[in-house]
Amino acid sequence: MGKPKKKGKSIARGQLPFAVCVVATVPVRRRAGDVEEMVTQLLFGETVEVLVKKHNEWMKIRCRHDGYEGWIDSKQVVRLTKEECLQHEDTAIYSMDVAGMISSKKEAFPILLGSRLPSYDGMHLYIHDEKYLYNGAVTSPSSNTEITIDFFMRIVMKFMHAPYLWGGRSIFGIDCSGFTQVVYSLLGQGLPRDASQQINVGEVIDFVNSAIVGDLAFFENDEGKIVHVGIMIGDGKIIHASGQVRIDSIDQQGIYNKDKRKYTHTFRVAKRMLSLSAN
Repeated sequence: MGKPKKKGKSIARGQLPFAVCVVATVPVRRRAGDVEEMVTQLLFGETVEVLVKKHNEWMKIRCRHDGYEGWIDSKQVVRLTKEECLQHEDTAIYSMDVAGMISSKKEAFPILLGSRLPSYDGMHLYIHDEKYLYNGAVTSPSSNTEITIDFFMRIVMKFMHAPYLWGGRSIFGIDCSGFTQVVYSLLGQGLPRDASQQINVGEVIDFVNSAIVGDLAFFENDEGKIVHVGIMIGDGKIIHASGQVRIDSIDQQGIYNKDKRKYTHTFRVAKRMLSLSAN
């Protein structure tokens, strides 16, 4: 495949300025082109604002759920009006199946855990002029939803052994902050995309032994830069994406990997983003 042209153009007046992901995952790349670095992913049903359209079908977008920007292949999304986009975002309903099937009159295809289901009525969802059938497990979190520790743990454990993938946000490949972001979206809590951004949210918990189930723990490199994040699950344990989504021990020094018999991440601080109720 040839190199994409460098010149782009802004979206012209009259073109549909928003779009929605209509495949299981869409790689969002730093620059236009299939071989460019993936910086994040869209999951089915997530919406974006279209910023720039290039002649070779690549478009620059801004993710509506976290403001992240990058380039996507326009063949993997459907364009929307602003009104359609707002309607899709009006109610947050997400797939709870690790991998479920969705179908239209034309075809059937898989969607993944954390996918958004626009205008879902319990059986059907609607995107632009297409009607889809989905009868898998769903969750519809809100700010008023009481979240139990048991429900929280059922969500995080669905991601166990998902392979690490830079920029990934799905059970088939996920990075540390993608993991925390998708888990929290299923709980009705929006988070920024990167660990260095997520640390700016929530209530500070300075000591590991003061952290509770659901708190996020952040880790720094030798220069003091935040480079990793994971989720506290109690009993001195943390679940995080490092090689794969795994559970390790944690103390005030950091994460101890028993397989490597050493500390792999240096603890900076924990943050409390939400309150969980007892089972």
